[in-house]
Amino acid sequence: MSTTHAIPPRSAGPDPALIDACVHCGFCLPACPTYALWGEEMDSPRGRIYLMKGFVEGRMSIDDRMTAHFDRCLGCLACVTACPSGVQYDHLIESMRAQIESTTRRSTTDSLFRTLAYRTFPFRARMRLLLLPVALMRPIVEWIGTAAAKVLPRRLAAMMSTAPPVTLAGLFSRTPALTRASAPARLRLGLLTGCVQQLIYPETNAASVRVLAAGGCDVAAPRRQGCCGALALHGGRLDEARRFARKTIATFERAGVDHVVANAAGCGSAMKEYAHLFADDPAWRDRAKAFSDRVRDITELVDELGPSRAPRQPVEGRVVYQDACHLAHAQGVRAQPRRLLATIPGARIADCASDMCCGSAGIYNLLEPEPARQLGDRKLEELLATRPDIIATANPGCRLQLQSAARRAGRSVTFAHPIELVDRSMRGEDVRRP
Repeated sequence: MSTTHAIPPRSAGPDPALIDACVHCGFCLPACPTYALWGEEMDSPRGRIYLMKGFVEGRMSIDDRMTAHFDRCLGCLACVTACPSGVQYDHLIESMRAQIESTTRRSTTDSLFRTLAYRTFPFRARMRLLLLPVALMRPIVEWIGTAAAKVLPRRLAAMMSTAPPVTLAGLFSRTPALTRASAPARLRLGLLTGCVQQLIYPETNAASVRVLAAGGCDVAAPRRQGCCGALALHGGRLDEARRFARKTIATFERAGVDHVVANAAGCGSAMKEYAHLFADDPAWRDRAKAFSDRVRDITELVDELGPSRAPRQPVEGRVVYQDACHLAHAQGVRAQPRRLLATIPGARIADCASDMCCGSAGIYNLLEPEPARQLGDRKLEELLATRPDIIATANPGCRLQLQSAARRAGRSVTFAHPIELVDRSMRGEDVRRP
């Protein structure tokens, strides 16, 4: 039975002016993953905006049915790219989710799972404890995730089946606090080492530091940095996101850097949104804007730096680049990763026929495992159709999701961040090594 909740004041909901920018033309429909899966109007951006309008005008209440439509949104922002009217769906969905989080009483099971996720994933020490059994008993964890999937609760099964390829060395690795430029110094950069990235793919951080140093950059990786707040921000937990953001801003201010570099698309997208997040906070507004203006995705920054003088070894292989949603749609960074990959001698660069979301979307693949799985399988099939030797993606969540899909399909696929491929070319290593 649906539970109806009190409607907050009109000013507390999504901005009516942003809602009215939507002319319901339908250009967003073919770009939307959930509309592609179900063909349901209320599971499209246009339909969700209609629900927002009903809410702010007082014609609709936030009940379980409405909440479900917003929970099923991946927040991939493909609709923002597709929209000819410039509708700011990213700001609309964040504010609507904030309303839902503040007014909706979820089931006990749902509430406990979300609390576990939001109280674990953004904290590296807690994540390390959670991942220790995976590092120690990976075959057993994978078997449970597949063989026992039918008897486990769906979200627990999803968590087990997407068990990441962690190692004990990776879980306890550290990025050096300061790495000096190995070429004439040009910039001092701060590297966001990330929550997932540092624990699961520490080689991406190591490669990032080496490539930036070779490009003439001193690279600081402050020890006390924490989560950037991306998961909380995209989940509508705005107060929580602001707490993480304040710490991140202060940490890199103390580091005295020219730019803050992200090698995870979701993190970079969130940090570039700090100015909007603190728009109504006079104490942090200017600091947040100054910070956001200095944020760069690593492919974006290395492209700005220009070709490195470091020698490159040829890489003979077909590299297919997968656009991460929060890099392509949220940040508008598309050409730079491709130009970066094109600097690798011998690499043959190809594109996937579709840029539809892979279904990762932060922790969407854990909260909504069924549609996430369908989207992941679909995306992998599209990528494999290009006959790749290597699939390059600039977001750890996408990499995890696609690796999980490859295991289900019984396919052996090499995945890497674009910056890892550049680094291995510079060092003359086989890019397809484990």
